[in-house]
Amino acid sequence: MDKLSRTFGLREPLLSAIQTGLPVYGTCAGLIMLSANILDGIEGQLSLGEINIDVRRNAFGSQTDSFEVDLSVSAIGDPPLHAVFIRAPVVERVGPEVKVLAALADGRVVAVEQGNLLGTSFHPEMTQDHRFHGYFLEKVRKAKVRKAS
Repeated sequence: MDKLSRTFGLREPLLSAIQTGLPVYGTCAGLIMLSANILDGIEGQLSLGEINIDVRRNAFGSQTDSFEVDLSVSAIGDPPLHAVFIRAPVVERVGPEVKVLAALADGRVVAVEQGNLLGTSFHPEMTQDHRFHGYFLEKVRKAKVRKAS
């Protein structure tokens, strides 16, 4: 994603749009792309640096180590969200302006929010539960109202 964004001249327009308030939701690799720091990135890999977090790529192992778990996410309410993790990253450091939305039972952070940005280690599109996407769409609605004002 990083290489493609630079190759096709999308990196700077995307950064500009984010910095002027575009709501963006990054799942899995998108969370890595939005992070301030990639702890184990490949040589030359860049992030957009817009969410003040450090992430570790493939933190849970390979494709065969993928798993599913129910998560408590107060921002979307009950019942717990069924989350699908596929070669997922994990957030290892959270800056003071970042809100943690969800963590695993062992405390590892897997969903964050900072201003107009949202990021998850898991793939909510892999289930029939659309509450997390609804939460993001509400951010989009609010941004549209602010822009129209």
